[in-house]
Amino acid sequence: MSTINGLPAHVLLVHAVVVLVPLTALALIVCALLPAAARRLGVLLPVLALVSLAFVPLTTDAGEWLERHVESGPLVRRHAELGDGLAPWAFGLLLLAVLVWWSARRPSTADASTGGPSPARPSRLTGLPARAAVAVLCLAVGTGAVVDVYRIGDSGAKAAWQDGFSSTPVGHGDAR
Repeated sequence: MSTINGLPAHVLLVHAVVVLVPLTALALIVCALLPAAARRLGVLLPVLALVSLAFVPLTTDAGEWLERHVESGPLVRRHAELGDGLAPWAFGLLLLAVLVWWSARRPSTADASTGGPSPARPSRLTGLPARAAVAVLCLAVGTGAVVDVYRIGDSGAKAAWQDGFSSTPVGHGDAR
């Protein structure tokens, strides 16, 4: 995808990534910490993560097209390098979202005779150590994804706007 309504697609698609990736990270962390929230969101959590992941390569491809159509300086190259690093974070969000959703949707059933998990349905991640480990992993990946989105966006803004505006108002004729 190169342009949308005459504008470079990248400058429009990037807004989806900037909103969806942090939203997915926040939802993932909340659902990892609060299983009731994961049950309430249901399949929406992995769907949100999948949509977020889908927008990352679309935006990256559109950015690569744009990179070939602008002057490439060090700021543009740095932004492109950082942008290439978001896909693994988005993929990690998806994997963890599926894990959290899957564990929250499967009720544990105890075998009446042994009190242990039923062989037909394995127990979910209800133990404190397992839940804590998943929550810490979700927090780490979610934070990493959000920080990466920030760094990429900051470098893109610098590439687009560095020396592109005046700190003082520019006269545009007679202002009344």
